[in-house]
Amino acid sequence: MAFRVFIVEDSSTIRDNLIETLRELAQFEPVGTAETEHEAKRWLARNDWDLAIMDLFLREGSGLNVLESCRQRKPGQKAVVLSNHSSRDVRWRCRQLGADAVFDKSTELEALVDYCVQHRSAVQAEAPAGAGAAARAEAAGAAPQPAPEAQALPVAAVTAAPVSPAAPATPA
Repeated sequence: MAFRVFIVEDSSTIRDNLIETLRELAQFEPVGTAETEHEAKRWLARNDWDLAIMDLFLREGSGLNVLESCRQRKPGQKAVVLSNHSSRDVRWRCRQLGADAVFDKSTELEALVDYCVQHRSAVQAEAPAGAGAAARAEAAGAAPQPAPEAQALPVAAVTAAPVSPAAPATPA
């Protein structure tokens, strides 16, 4: 079973760097990208995916709305936030909307890569033992086939940390 990652990021530089980093360090190929809330919500609702990585501030719309639209996702699907805005309050709100983790672009890229590797390993471990050669090759890390509506992906570096369930800070 292929590890299918979808990236929601409106900055082409950050998106390309993230994809390159994840290809090299987490050893997977993203199945598509979106730059707007509408594109992301439509793609995620119509396609199979294992991990969605999303920014909060998009060209049009909000990553928070994309995250909320993923709340009723299938078991095993993970939704994580990668943003420059990752204060304690933002992390709490993302957790409330269903984020499995929140990573800061400027300081937590290594943690995001580690998270991706761990999730990929868990997904691949679920591949049936009696699967055919093609399924075993896919589970071993063969490149996934792009989804019908996914954009072609080029790529290159970004950063991120797991969400703590702590309550938001209250004003003094």
